[in-house]
Order: sequence, then structure tokens, then C-alpha cells
Amino acid sequence: MYKLRYQTPQGWVDTVMADFDRFLLDHASCEKKASAMAMTLISHYPDREELVQAMTELAVEELVHFKEVVKHIMAKGLTLAADEKDPYVTQLLKAQRKGSDLYFLDRLLIASIVEARGHERFGLVADALEPGPLKQFYKAITTSEGRHLDLFEELAKTYFAEDQVSERLDELLDIEAAIVAELPFRAALH
Repeated sequence: MYKLRYQTPQGWVDTVMADFDRFLLDHASCEKKASAMAMTLISHYPDREELVQAMTELAVEELVHFKEVVKHIMAKGLTLAADEKDPYVTQLLKAQRKGSDLYFLDRLLIASIVEARGHERFGLVADALEPGPLKQFYKAITTSEGRHLDLFEELAKTYFAEDQVSERLDELLDIEAAIVAELPFRAALH
């Protein structure tokens, strides 16, 4: 597991905890999008057996997370909201290169970085919550996100040389740090 180059400050945690209902709604959207992303990778790369197997499992796991978040949302008497564009992901995707192999490598590594940021931030949320079912849920989500970031990095190493993966990951981590450092805090995962 690699380290992110920008550590989320306490101000982000304070923003989330001040409007946790909004955070829950965003979290549901993120889980739905993560499952869809896994299915999209299968659609684009159906001939890559390791990827298809891993993304099939991931898509199902992300939908289970979505279902669990929806239970927490409904228990609070909230209603799901329409998905919004994620400014973090939108900016990060601008770093994807063109060209079949370059694009594929970048998709895997960006997915890994997004999972790494989720791992970090879900952990911060878990730490900030009072003991109870919601805290346990976010501890479990944090663990899951850690597996996912490793999964995408390992998939990249399955299809590309390790030095190529490491070099591009290094570049993308710098890009991601610059993006997240500039974004305003909001009650959302990113």
C-alpha cells in the first residue's frame, strides 16, 4: 500500500461531521458509481480475464456497500438524491492519457488512487463517529477500500511492467495531491 502525498486535514472531517446527512447521500452515490465503473471496465476489456474476474467481484461488493449506505439513509428518514458530478474525480480523470495501453494503465491507477483517498477519508470518518453501528460500518468500509486500492495497483502490474506502473503512479500521486489540496471542503467523500 502506497501513501498519498496530501493528508486530509481536520477541517474536512469537521465539515463532514457538521452535515453528516449530506455526506451519507454522497457516499451512496460514490458506491453506485464505483460499481458502475467496475462494470464499465469489464465492458471495455472483456478479453482480460484477471480484470473481468476482479471487477465482477468488485461491482457486487460496491453494490452491497450501496445497499448498506441506503439502509443508514432510510433509517435517518432521508431520501436518495440525484448523483452530482464529483469535482475531484472530474479533475483527476483529465490526467488520463490517450492511447489504448496508456489509457488502460491510467484508468487502473486512477481507480487505485480514488480508492486510496476513500480509504483515508472513510477512516477519518470512522474515527470521528461515536461508538455504534455507523462507526462499525465505516471501519469495515475503510478496510474494504484498502483492499481495493491494492487490487487496482496489482491489476496494473498484471498488464504492465512494474517500473512503468511505479513511474506513472508516482506522477499521478503528485497530480492527485495538487488537485485535492485546492478543493474546498464539503460534506462529501471527495
